[in-house]
Parts: sequence; structure tokens; C-alpha cells
Amino acid sequence: MTDEIKTMQEEPAESRNFIHAFIEEDIAPGGQFAGMTVHTRFPPEPNGYLHIGHCKALTIDFGTAEKYGGLCNLRMDDTNPTKEDEEFVEAIKEDIHWLGFDWGDRFFYGSDYFEEDYRQAVGLIKKGLAYVCQLTPEEFKEYRGSIGVPAKSPYRDRPMEESLDLFERMKNGEFPNGAMTLRAKIDLASGNFNMRDPVIYRINHLPHHRHGNKWCIYPMYDFAHPIQDALEGITHSLCSLEFEAHRPLYNWVVEHCDLPAKPRQIEFARLGIDHTVMSKRKLRRLVEEGKVSGWDDPRMPTLCGLRRRGYTPKAIRNFCERIGVAKSANVVEYGFLEHCLREDLNETAQRVMAVTRPVRLTITNYPEGKTETVTVENNPVDPNSGTREVAFSGHLWIEADDFLETPVPKYKRLFPGGPECRLKGAYLITCTGCVKDAEGNVVEVLCEYDPDSRGGDPADGRKVKGATIHWVDAATAVDAEVRLYENLFTDPDPDGADKDFMECLNPESLEVLTGCKVEAGLASAEAPASFQFMRLGYFCLDNRDSKPGHLVFNRSVSLKDSFKSAK
Repeated sequence: MTDEIKTMQEEPAESRNFIHAFIEEDIAPGGQFAGMTVHTRFPPEPNGYLHIGHCKALTIDFGTAEKYGGLCNLRMDDTNPTKEDEEFVEAIKEDIHWLGFDWGDRFFYGSDYFEEDYRQAVGLIKKGLAYVCQLTPEEFKEYRGSIGVPAKSPYRDRPMEESLDLFERMKNGEFPNGAMTLRAKIDLASGNFNMRDPVIYRINHLPHHRHGNKWCIYPMYDFAHPIQDALEGITHSLCSLEFEAHRPLYNWVVEHCDLPAKPRQIEFARLGIDHTVMSKRKLRRLVEEGKVSGWDDPRMPTLCGLRRRGYTPKAIRNFCERIGVAKSANVVEYGFLEHCLREDLNETAQRVMAVTRPVRLTITNYPEGKTETVTVENNPVDPNSGTREVAFSGHLWIEADDFLETPVPKYKRLFPGGPECRLKGAYLITCTGCVKDAEGNVVEVLCEYDPDSRGGDPADGRKVKGATIHWVDAATAVDAEVRLYENLFTDPDPDGADKDFMECLNPESLEVLTGCKVEAGLASAEAPASFQFMRLGYFCLDNRDSKPGHLVFNRSVSLKDSFKSAK
């Protein structure tokens, strides 16, 4: 992988990063924002669903404002008319609220400022700091120059009046796409190519999702973004690291336009996670080519996908806080995200019994027709969670791999003549044999129970050498579908150079089990309820497909924690 995988350590609850250090310097007496409220913004482009990488950015934006008692705006970056969609706007709002953040009455669109963007561009032309350029895209590349070789444009010294006239005619729709651009007049010889008279407006005759055909010229993000920040009173514009080289242009726009404020841009490294891609273009391809069931497929790194998988806001926010804020690129283990979820669900999820690959177990010496209830704790980690009564009889369902006719070494579960095993919360049983079908498959496990071992402890105090086995009462069990998820990609770096991420897809990333058996009490469960299926993992009700009479559970994360934090 191009970046080193980051092994996580526990972060202090109130960690201080370099962004906080800059902000504290700025708001201290004598600082550029002394006495002002810290004001940030989160500006997603509404051309797809938010994913875990965006979550890091929004946690930094909203969390930083929270830390300093400030404000954070939500602004849709919809300056590109070819990509935006209101479906994505509403999904972004839902995801941010789900995580527990709120923007109050400060919701904006970048397109709210189109009139002001245009006015500021006209102002730059009048100051001799912008000009209309008629280089074709091919000529633009040809005249871009290289290191030590300046760029050039034969239109750079065009008279101001002529540029004003052409720019207005561009706005009025007189020219086709690509015929002209408006460029800032900065420095054609700059070592930073972003400063070589960058394009700040281009012609695009596609309709805008909010403004229709009102505009046919649109500002470039590097021009519009600082203007938007300044108009909203943003003090700190927190951006991902790829904008570091754009910061001189950001500052140039703020300095040379007539704006009410001078925000400060600070960059941080984007989040990388192994076995994952986080390009919206690539995620869209997975959806459009049917490799996943949609943007909310539980294998997707989108927030709606993680939510459907059973991830909690607390787990995701904890993950983002504990990975910290870095200035250099790094890749975090997917296992650490699972670790954060496992920590949360261990404290909150009710323990229930479910059998995913069922085989019938019959207790041959249990009175036929008798039914009783046994007491099972809801969550041993939470003393206040209480207990519940579960039906028990002589006919149960158990996991098929809890029985072997011929045991392997150190096998502690059921086999003929094997050790006593505990049925969770019920009795001790001993396997006496099995029943097979015509093909030789085991269809029923036969056992005898100790009537004096109710609760799982023998009356005479003898040591039980076998395992504790979970079960479901056959008479009251509810059928369910269970979906087992693994990483969507087999390669830890599917986005690596010279790789086709589509060829790295894991063909075993989803296994669907039908005919599973769960406790009767789960019949009324509703999404987004999460449970620990004893011995199997943490599962949640699928928020799309599960309904009364057809329960669908998604495995959120296994019980086994493969992640090990650095010491």
C-alpha cells in the first residue's frame, strides 16, 4: 500500500490536535479572531451519499465548533450543475442528524451566492485582476507551461472594458461551452500551478437543479468557496489535504475581493481505511453495475450503509475521534472501526438466542408435551437490563456445528458418549446418538438431560467438562433470514496504483441464510434494534427488508475482536 496502515492507540477523551492549536492561537488576545465566535462549515457536494471519509470531515467541522462553543454551517456545494440531486441533499441532512450534529438555521446552498459570485468577478475585472480568455481546452493545456517555463495567454492584456463586455455576454448565453473562460490575473510563472491565472468562471449550458436555466456560467470551486466562507462569517475553513496547494488561491480571492471577513483555511489528512474504496465515482459504479444492492448496501462505506449494517452514531463518532487528526496521509485498519462498534454494542445490545444453521435436538427423557420457562439475563454487562423468561421443552433447535458424530481433538460440544454440556440457562445434557436421513445427513441429535440441573448447575456440584450451548425452543421459534457480511474487497488496497478495484471484489462478501430460528420474543422486534446473538455475533434488523412475518437480520460485527491496539 502507498500509505502505512495506522495501528490505533487509545486517544485521551479531550485530545488536542494541531487544528485546535491554530484556533486557540487565533482566538487568544491579539489573535486574528480574538473575541470572535469560532465558526466552521461543512460543504459536501450533493452528488452522492456521505461515506465514512466524509464522516471524519464533518466530525472535525461540527466537533471543532462544539469544542469551542461555536457554530457550524451546513452548505451544499452545488456550483456544478451536472452532478447535483435533491435526493442526495436530503440524505446528507439525514446522515448528519443521525450522527447527532445540527446546523440550526444555518443551512445554505453554494448556489445561493451566484449573484454575489458574479458581482465579485466583475469587481476583479474592473481592478485589472481578471480577464476573459478564449483559449480552447487544447490550447489551454498547450500553453500551461511547466516547471521553469511560464504559462501564457494572448488574452491576458485584453482591455478591461472588453473583458467586462464579453463576461456579460457569456452570462447572457451568447457563447457555447468551452468558447471562453474568465481567469484571475495572478502569476503565469508561479511554481504553484494553481496560481497560474486560474480559471474562475466557465460556460456550462446545462440546467441547474435549483436555478434551472437562469445561469449558463458557473464559478469554479476555488473562487466560490472563499467568497461563500467570507459571506457566512466563517473563521476557520477546515479542508482535506488536497486543498493545501490551493490555499494561496483561497487567500488571494479573500484578499482581492470586497468581502466582509477573512477566513483562515487549515488542511488535514483525509481518512483512508483498508479493504475499502471511498471515491464517490467508484461507489456509484458499484451501485450502477449491480455489484451491491444500492447506496445503503451494508457492505458499502456510506453512512446509510453502515447504519443499515447496525453501526451506531456513538461507535462512528468514537472511531473518528480516536483516529485523531493528522497532517499526513495514513490508512486505518477496518478492524478498528469494527472494534469501536463492538465496544458500543457490548454495553447496549440485548443478548438473545438464535440458531443460524439449525438441527433438531430431542431430549429423550424429557416429559413429552411439557413446556416450562427458564430465566436468561438480557445483558450481563448492564446489571440494570434485567432478565427475561424463555420457553423450553424437550424439542429444541441447536447449531449444526454443535454436534459431531465423530469428534475432532479438543471438541467440547455434543457427540455420542461425549461430556455433559450446558444448555444456556436450562439443564445439563449428554448426547446419546443421532438420526440421519436417507442421504446420511444428521437431522436430529438425541440427548438425555439431568432434571436436577435446572439453571445449568448440577445438584451434586460435579464439574461440567463440556461447552455451554445456545438453543431455541422448537415449538415457539420464529423463522428468520440472516445475512452474513464480510469485507467487500479481498485486497487491503483495492484503490492502489495499477489496480482495477472491480477485480478486487470479494465474491464471498455476502452469505444469506434462510430457515434460521430465533427466540419468539424477536417476532415483534423492529429496526434499528441490535442484538447479540449468543456465541455468534452482533446483529440488527434490516431497516429495508425486515418486516413482521419476515424477519431479516444483518450481522453487524462478529464477537471475535481481531483488532489489537498498540501498547
